[in-house]
Amino acid sequence: MINDKLPKIWHGGDYNPEQWDSQEIWDEDVRMFKLAGIDVATLNVFSWALNQPNEDTYNFEWLDDKINRLYENGIYTCLATSTAAHPAWMAKKYPDVLRVDFHGRKRKFGSRHNSCPNSPTYREYSEKIADKLAERYKDHPAVLIWHVSNEYGGYCYCDNCQDAFRVWLSDKYGTLEKLNKAWNTGFWGHTFYEWDEIVAPNMLSEEREDNVSDFQGISLDYRRFQSDSLLDCYKLEYNAIRKHTPDIPITTNLMGTYPMLDYFKWAKEMDVVSWDNYPAIDTPFSYTAMTHDLMRGLKSGQPFMLMEQTPSQQNWQPYNSLKRPGVMRLWSYQAIGRGADTILYFQLRRSVGACEKYHGAVIEHVGHENTRVFNEVAQIGSEFNQLGDTLLDARVNAKVAIVFDWENRWATELSSGPSVSLDYVNEVHKYYDALYKLNVQVDMIGVEEDLSQYDVVIAPVLYMVKEGYAAKVERFVENGGTFITTFFSGIVNETDIVTLGGYPGELRKVLGIWAEEIDALHPDETNEIVVNGSRGSLSGSYSCNLLFDLIHTEGAQAVAEYGSDFYQGMPVLTVNEFGKGKAWYVASSPDAEFLVDFLQTVCEEAGVEPLLSVPEGVETTERVKDGQTYLFVLNHNNKVESIDLKDSQYQELLTAQQLSGTVELEAKGVFILAKV
Repeated sequence: MINDKLPKIWHGGDYNPEQWDSQEIWDEDVRMFKLAGIDVATLNVFSWALNQPNEDTYNFEWLDDKINRLYENGIYTCLATSTAAHPAWMAKKYPDVLRVDFHGRKRKFGSRHNSCPNSPTYREYSEKIADKLAERYKDHPAVLIWHVSNEYGGYCYCDNCQDAFRVWLSDKYGTLEKLNKAWNTGFWGHTFYEWDEIVAPNMLSEEREDNVSDFQGISLDYRRFQSDSLLDCYKLEYNAIRKHTPDIPITTNLMGTYPMLDYFKWAKEMDVVSWDNYPAIDTPFSYTAMTHDLMRGLKSGQPFMLMEQTPSQQNWQPYNSLKRPGVMRLWSYQAIGRGADTILYFQLRRSVGACEKYHGAVIEHVGHENTRVFNEVAQIGSEFNQLGDTLLDARVNAKVAIVFDWENRWATELSSGPSVSLDYVNEVHKYYDALYKLNVQVDMIGVEEDLSQYDVVIAPVLYMVKEGYAAKVERFVENGGTFITTFFSGIVNETDIVTLGGYPGELRKVLGIWAEEIDALHPDETNEIVVNGSRGSLSGSYSCNLLFDLIHTEGAQAVAEYGSDFYQGMPVLTVNEFGKGKAWYVASSPDAEFLVDFLQTVCEEAGVEPLLSVPEGVETTERVKDGQTYLFVLNHNNKVESIDLKDSQYQELLTAQQLSGTVELEAKGVFILAKV
């Protein structure tokens, strides 16, 4: 439980009362919050300028009033530290807080996420205000959780960052000799003889737009360094708060598959993971499900917070469609089914000016509760009160895991070839999507996770194999596990140096194959995966594209071969018996039909069963608590669907109905089924 003061699914969101100077509006807000079942408000996210109007003055009286007013009406506070945007006076007096962008241009005051993470000024004042807030509110009964800054992100290339990068490198490598070897600086005469010869990799030095780098090792380390720099800023505030409130959890809101930060490393410093969910109009439901599972996986399955979702529409995407009736409720339960213990919105009242005035809100510009969106929020609030603590801390028990690694992603994106169309996240999602269609529960895990708890582990495009990981995979397979990896795997080590001796490098032994060449074609050009006979659901031929490994077997069995081109007849799908387990290699990027048939075959051979057999467009997920399973059935379709519950007897938690056999689930409807 995040905080036992509120033992239920939290319901609320970002509230910015400082944007209005009206007692009447504040009173109306509280009245409507109570009608909607809002019990948590996130305050103070962007209020640094109000809290600290100058270097020596702090003003928290307004915040006292708002926290107290809400608490007196049964509404708790998620208290932010306000450091997501520095005040104008700070930028004017201390220009070191201003970032330098990728093109080498010094920013001026404006926007947000605009502070240099290695600015001594920013670090000093952000730590100080976090300390003052924690000291002031350490004993306030309204404060449930601390929210540090907001949506950390963005890189800086200023002199402070460049100097700090050199220190970071010195700490990591110890000597320039080791650094030169790790970066292969003999290439293009890049040998460094003094630390101050190293410069930040941007448009003025090693990089160009779209992750193009002349020295991947330098660029890879700069991404690690910037992620660590921003994490250090978070930790400064975290530690300032912790000394005053040792028992109140602390978090910051992440952004799903956001590319710039290594969230597995960040999660170690967070008491609970929280994240902001903003699918686009064309985002697949399975992609959102995958991202929820990834956020749950950051802390090895610990339930997470949904810190932000829009009650209706966004304002910053190309096409900001309304959430259709029932969709907000449906997507809220999708999050809960995959591990969320809170549903919070951005925002509670719609802004009147600037760039978020058209971003959806619980309270629209019309200012009253007689709106479709408000009524949907109120329904959700009522249901959460009904559910109480039933689902809190329930876990997801998956026997299949997909490996996701930010450093591997960076290295793949920075690679000079073989294809500009290779997208790490897309390849991971393709495998996830197939399992989603098969209704097989999945954990998204990092490379440090224990593999022994799984029957099947999938690591798409494992381009970078970190020290010790190949041995970890071998142990997993030897002990009976099934491992799957794909083309462009096992190529480099942690510093992006190629592992010699044939691809897939350190994975060659467990996979029983070696890859001689990698062909790259335009994504519109395809080859065929021709199955030798049949195996489970696999039979006939399928399409593949993008990259094509030309592999030779070294003990592995060729399950399928290429159907055309000069490598026709060479293996494209192999399986290697290794100890008690199996290791599969998929040598190209296959179509969706292949992945469904392939992963169904793999799961059947591994004894992994689907949660339920349901029509296409219906999602299933399951959480378990105290031996009781809660099966979520979510109908994303625009029509009623028949759900076959077989002979099992269930109680549906939202209606208290007893269900069995074939039942009807309304369009955009939700079942939460507890087996009787």
